[in-house]
Amino acid sequence: MKEIGKHAVVLGAGMAGLVAAGVVSEFYDSVTVVERDTLPDRPAHRRGVPQGRHVHMMLSRGIHMLGQLFPGLLDELAAAGAVVVDDGDLSRVYVRSGPYELTRSGTLADPAALAVYLASRPFVEFHARRRVIALPNVTVVDGHGVVEPVTVGDAVTGVRIVHRDSGVVTDLDADLVVDAMGRTARTPAFLLSMGYGRPPEDRSAVNVGYSSQPLSIPEGCIVERLALFNQGIDKHRGLLMACEHDAWMLAVGRSAAAGPPPADFAEMLALAAQSLPAPIMAGLRNAEPLGQTAIIRNTAAVWRRYDQMLKFPSGLVVIGDALCSLDPTYGQGMTMAALQALTLRDCLSDGRSDLAQRFFGATARQIGPTWTANQVRDRILAPAQKPRSIRQRVMHSTAKAALHAAAHDTALTERFLRVMNLIDPPARLQDPRLLPRILATNVRYRRAQPRAQAGGQWVQRPGALPGDRGFETRRDAQRGRTSRHD
Repeated sequence: MKEIGKHAVVLGAGMAGLVAAGVVSEFYDSVTVVERDTLPDRPAHRRGVPQGRHVHMMLSRGIHMLGQLFPGLLDELAAAGAVVVDDGDLSRVYVRSGPYELTRSGTLADPAALAVYLASRPFVEFHARRRVIALPNVTVVDGHGVVEPVTVGDAVTGVRIVHRDSGVVTDLDADLVVDAMGRTARTPAFLLSMGYGRPPEDRSAVNVGYSSQPLSIPEGCIVERLALFNQGIDKHRGLLMACEHDAWMLAVGRSAAAGPPPADFAEMLALAAQSLPAPIMAGLRNAEPLGQTAIIRNTAAVWRRYDQMLKFPSGLVVIGDALCSLDPTYGQGMTMAALQALTLRDCLSDGRSDLAQRFFGATARQIGPTWTANQVRDRILAPAQKPRSIRQRVMHSTAKAALHAAAHDTALTERFLRVMNLIDPPARLQDPRLLPRILATNVRYRRAQPRAQAGGQWVQRPGALPGDRGFETRRDAQRGRTSRHD
């Protein structure tokens, strides 16, 4: 890579800051990473990353990008104890969306693309940090807070930092400053004070509070290594994941409208039991909690639209959650940060001219489809509160039919998993060539259903599919109640 500047400063040593530092080290003679915490010399929780106590998952695309940014890191994670799922065996993964389960039989056609390395956030961050610290032109300055950027005219020329114990203030000159300070980033306030105004913001209407609990589960109690469930914005969602050193993490959340996040492990189990199959729940009931339940109440997604600002100072870019903090229950944050880091690499390869504008434009094109897909995913599982347009009703019905078909079709399940793991764009699920397969699978499934169950015949309300609330037995219908048959 060509050198385009003498010194760059990265603010924040979380995952976004680490991948950013790895990239800018290829273009600048020296790089300084500033972190407010005193960084531990082992995988450990730290005060500046309270979300680190919650379940984190690097999606498959993020795994591949992490390996690209730090060659050999994936082997290091595996050797240190990360749980690797890369054989394509669908029996090791459970995915439920509303009443629909993706098929759990068969093997993926391209298992390498959907490989995941399961581990806690402190574990992954520690190993990535070791790689960054080992770079010969990178210096990590921990225990320092950020006071403000230093400017000359319309350019950011450095940053003022302060030692958190001694109070000593230091100015760091820089050709580039990267804000990777997460959700609490100060760039919007800085821009306002400089007369640029604050960036426009897109905000999700859904705010899911959730709880995470580390667990010890006896070996062999749960076959699956990963289980995800989402019952909709008016109910609950969650994730169960095997982690390093035989530990597990369970996260269960629900929207503010549905109630507060679970207060303890017992309440988490009660909600999870409404979604997870009996064998997984049996294993969870044998689990022993490790430490206290961690609770987070504000997870509303925010996208700061720096790409829409008319003016922006040179010498500054924003990355990771400081740019766009997605709903953490979808597990996309670390993967999006890695994707943005590689985008920054591409932009730096073209030089420093208009760097911020080019970077924000490119990241907007990446964030947009995922942001939209998350909103659509929530709407698919939302209770209908008002009539939808014809187009919306068609899209809604098609999406539900695809989910239902994926319960019986390995190829469709693989397509869903590729989109969920950001390997393929969401548009891949709208491929018209999928429609015959979806329809045929649904027809075959309906024909295979028994005509009678528990003394009653299957009947169907208009527009309902097996597994929907509108699908019930005739006896249930006569009694005026609905029984769901998932």
